[in-house]
Amino acid sequence: VCTIGPASRSEAVLEQLILKGMNVARLNFAHGTVQGHREDIRRIRAVAARTERSCLIMADLPGPKIRVGKLIKEPLLLEKGNKIILTAQNSVGSEGQIPVEYKRLAESVNPGSLIFLNDGFIQLQVEKVSGDKVFCRTVIGGPLLSYKGLNLPGVKIFVDAVSATDLEFVAFALQEGVDAVGVSFAETADDIRKVKAFAQKNGQPAYVVAKIERAEAIVNFDEIVTAADAIMIARGDLGVQIPIENVPAVQKKLINKANLLGRPVITATQMLLSMTENIRPTRAEVSDVANAILDGTDAVMLSEETAIGRHPVEGVEMLAKIATSAERERKAVQALADLPSYFRTGAGSGNFRVEDIFSLNTVESANALNVRYILAHTQSKDAACFISRFKPDCWILSCGGDVK
Repeated sequence: VCTIGPASRSEAVLEQLILKGMNVARLNFAHGTVQGHREDIRRIRAVAARTERSCLIMADLPGPKIRVGKLIKEPLLLEKGNKIILTAQNSVGSEGQIPVEYKRLAESVNPGSLIFLNDGFIQLQVEKVSGDKVFCRTVIGGPLLSYKGLNLPGVKIFVDAVSATDLEFVAFALQEGVDAVGVSFAETADDIRKVKAFAQKNGQPAYVVAKIERAEAIVNFDEIVTAADAIMIARGDLGVQIPIENVPAVQKKLINKANLLGRPVITATQMLLSMTENIRPTRAEVSDVANAILDGTDAVMLSEETAIGRHPVEGVEMLAKIATSAERERKAVQALADLPSYFRTGAGSGNFRVEDIFSLNTVESANALNVRYILAHTQSKDAACFISRFKPDCWILSCGGDVK
């Protein structure tokens, strides 16, 4: 899935994206105009027809994402310790004041609240609230561009997940015959049903992708995934809404639940972010993409990489190469990850060693009995290492000599 933007909307680039592996073109309705999106749709379809390749189109609704407004100078560099005022007034941002496109900002925060900008790369702490102005101190600085996202984790947001503006975009998307509609910041299954009901009322069904990017969506995930046709794990905002160190485990759990119900899963955000500027990704990014595929995701998505990046075609080509490699090795890698099955029913079943039998049975017994410690009495480190490879949920204590 590739996000279409200034770097990729020309027919020449679109043709290369499709030929290199783009299957779905994502139009982000949070940016641009209706007429601009209509022209993008025309170009995508024309290029797909010319290349005789299938390329679906997904319309991504803006949703209630809070964004900063227009900055008079870009990028605005915020440094640690800087004082900054956030205001809901319609104004152009200056060095000391940043407009925010959320009228009830002052009601949502209190002194001490943390405010995250640009997917959490910039952090502010609220010091005072006065009228519609929020006075902050920069905790973690960085460059800020116009219309970047603003997150308020753990506080009440006074906006609907699906607004009247979103429904107008749904009507436009249906009129243009797009293949899927993405619901941003869905919190409950009702948000999905609202879009589906609106589409049905307008005479045609909608294929709805629920974007999981709020803590509430994780709590209500079972109902959301049942109501939606597909899900997108949007890790940028999700990594601000919940502790970022929890995102990998949450990602795996959500993919597994969606797989069990047969709902397609898109894993998105910062997959090859360094390729926005660089011709090659980092090793960590390559591993991230591959691991998402090994987890069972059905699609991987590029955002800035193809929308505003310097190397959109190379980004898609790299993503396709990683996916091809991961898919080729999926069965072998998954079999290797399940060591107990490997020894009991797999290639290792006919090559047991005494150490394998003892260590496997020890861990299974420990798990069944819910013990706190396994004591490995050994003259070497081998026993503890043999047990440890099965990753028991308790401590392993290794000691040598006589046990009193």
